[in-house]
Formats: sequence, structure tokens, C-alpha cells
Amino acid sequence: MQTIIAKFLKKLTELLELFIALMLAAGIILLCLRIATALIHVPDLNTWPNYDDLLEVCFNLIIGVELIRMVYYHTPATVFEVLIFAIARQIIIDHSSSYASLIGVCAIAILFATRKYLFCEFDIPSETILRATTKVKLANKLLGITLPYEADDATLKDILENSLAESDLDIGVGACAYYSNCGLRVAKMHKGKISRIEVIHAIH
Repeated sequence: MQTIIAKFLKKLTELLELFIALMLAAGIILLCLRIATALIHVPDLNTWPNYDDLLEVCFNLIIGVELIRMVYYHTPATVFEVLIFAIARQIIIDHSSSYASLIGVCAIAILFATRKYLFCEFDIPSETILRATTKVKLANKLLGITLPYEADDATLKDILENSLAESDLDIGVGACAYYSNCGLRVAKMHKGKISRIEVIHAIH
């Protein structure tokens, strides 16, 4: 019962996120159309939108687009982009003081340093699902990985089953084998045999 509720809540949150993203996208499209039809007023500083208004609205729209990406992709990179745009907007639009601008610049520098030195490429796994009968040689070439194989006709299923047998692991959905710069996971089985294999070519 608890598992069913958890799955329902997970599906519900995904649908709500999608709905919110769609509403945000619709609002951004409408605002873009409004801005496009009102561009003739930009030279007049006493009407909307003047240049300052245009700059502020455009920054808000860009942040909105990044928010949609953040809701859809759920990756640290999208969170960083939203934060960077939000801080940049504050620096450029708000001219309160030079100290506030300096703090904003330092915040952006810290974000870039954090992304460079504290986040590695393996924090975000990159996954590809292939047929179990895919040749290892072809998978290595297509995905830029280095799965070990002995014969040219060796398949992903062959090397995964061998690795699981060597590790004394049962063959089933979710079973994994790890190599030098990638991993293989059983993604799907059909009549007790592996039919789909997930190639995780960015693991920590």
C-alpha cells in the first residue's frame, strides 16, 4: 500500500510540475507577444516599455525560461543557470550601490568556482538504453566509452552476464556491472532474458 501511494505521489508531482511549466511557458509567450507589439514605444522614456522596462522584463522572461528548464530537467546545471541569471539581473537592473554590485559579482564568481571545483562531470549521470544484442564494439564507438570485449561479435548482453556471473550477482532488472568509465544496468527483461541494457557512461 505504501509503495502504491509513493508511486501515485511521484506521478502526481511530475504532472503538477509539467502543468506549472506549461502555465509558465504560456505566460512567457504572451508577455513576449506583448513586448513585441509595444516596441514602438521604447524611444519614449515616459511610456511603457522604455529601455529600462524592456531590460527588466527581458531579464525576467529569461529567468522564467530557465525556471522551465529547471523544472523539466532537474539537474544542478539548470539550478546554477537560474541563480546566475537572477544575480546578473539584480546587478544590471538595480543600481542601488557599488557595494551591492560588488557582492553580486562575488556571488557569481563563487557560483562559477563551485561549479568548476565542487561539481564533477559524474554528478549528472548520462544514460542511454540499448538493445541487449547491440555489439560492444558499436556501443563503444557511438557513446565514446571503453567497454572491454574479446570477440568482435560480443554483445552488451554477453559482457554484462559475464560480469554479473563473476561478481556472483543474480541477473534481474536493476543489476549493474561497472567498468573503467561507464556502467551497464539491466533495464528490461523478456521471458527471463535481458532485452534492454542501460549504458551509464558518466558515473562517479
